[in-house]
Amino acid sequence: MPVYVGGALRRLRRKERLTQAALAARLDISTSYLNLLERNQRPLSTRVLMQLAAEFGFDTSLLEGQGDFGGVDGLARRLADPRFADLALDRSEIEDCVAASPGLAAAFARLFDAGPLPSLSEQAPGGRPPAVARWRNHFPALDDAAERLADALRMSRSDPMGALLDHLRQTHHLLVRILPHEVMAGAVGRLDLHARQLQVSELLGPEERLVEVARAIGRIEHGPAMMSLARGAELDPASMEHAAFLRHLEHYFAAALLMPYRRFLRAADAVSYDLRVLQRRFGVPFSALALRLSSLQRVGEAGLPFFMGRVDAAGQWSKAIAGASAATFIETEPRCPLWVVHQSWRSRGRLLGQRVNLSGVHPSDWVIFSVAEGEEHLPGGAQAVVLGLESRFAKELSPQLLPPEITPAGLGCRRCERSDCLQRSLPHAGNAPPS
Repeated sequence: MPVYVGGALRRLRRKERLTQAALAARLDISTSYLNLLERNQRPLSTRVLMQLAAEFGFDTSLLEGQGDFGGVDGLARRLADPRFADLALDRSEIEDCVAASPGLAAAFARLFDAGPLPSLSEQAPGGRPPAVARWRNHFPALDDAAERLADALRMSRSDPMGALLDHLRQTHHLLVRILPHEVMAGAVGRLDLHARQLQVSELLGPEERLVEVARAIGRIEHGPAMMSLARGAELDPASMEHAAFLRHLEHYFAAALLMPYRRFLRAADAVSYDLRVLQRRFGVPFSALALRLSSLQRVGEAGLPFFMGRVDAAGQWSKAIAGASAATFIETEPRCPLWVVHQSWRSRGRLLGQRVNLSGVHPSDWVIFSVAEGEEHLPGGAQAVVLGLESRFAKELSPQLLPPEITPAGLGCRRCERSDCLQRSLPHAGNAPPS
């Protein structure tokens, strides 16, 4: 059977930093023949194969495209999966792939063997629209509009709730009514334009009511701008993703209004991002604070690159926002029980911090904070909010927030290579060959 080794020859030549002419001389062949070999237009002869082994100590089994993934046969078994049936791949195409790009074939095999990772919409169809990642959770037009309104209302010099209520009454002729839970039928807030009322559930606390009023102002005054962003994201208006994206933009505006960009960034720098101080100073829930911290990406005035997420009591992620951070791993639902977020349920309302070294992640060192908020029987349910930052930025944080020890952790047993972990419940699935 002819053996074509173009990809292997190119990698060898680059590794040895040789020109085609130099490698041809070492193999005692012409440059034109080597060029044909590298383009898989000629099979490798036995003489050149032996010369490669003699000159470079090369493993001849690799030249046959076997590697650790089973070569052509191994790749063919994987590509026989029903998910690829519509591609109608034949064996000659698989042989060409292995011969020309064995490294790429090995990478595909490794990813396939690790098992499928659900997409964002599959994981959380109502809470984590991909459109948020497209903008990296930074919407400058909403930031600017919220900051202008906050300045106009002089929210830094007065009671924020009072300023918002006056604005609703004077500008939109709306009153805010706190209604019984049974009347609200489980809803958090409801805008009744016929009665000229913004109706809010009695079960919300003062911080949550503030967010709900600010969110309603965003919906009333900037609904068209939000709809325009949703159209730019090419979301189906009838889809759950579209509705989730609009809800996210409303909460984004609320956070931007209650924590105006420049004032909030100055305050964060002044207190070394002390989360407890910032939450008290701006009178917001920790979830709103985390959302704001993940959005500070204004050109020339960027804050620290935080990521944020939201986890329920079963460990399911209903929100995962990488923002400007490198924490794309949170979009695949890390499920390691060693993360501090799973401990926060035992200390509701208390800020917990953790330094972690994550297996299989680059960068691997992170600082993570978590607070469990809400109650199961209240609107929105109970949730643990996660806020994280690369450890290289830890020097910018208040020392009081940082625990001294580092916890070895991962993204879940199936993706973690720590064989000595006492919490392991499943084997690592990274390189299991197909049967």
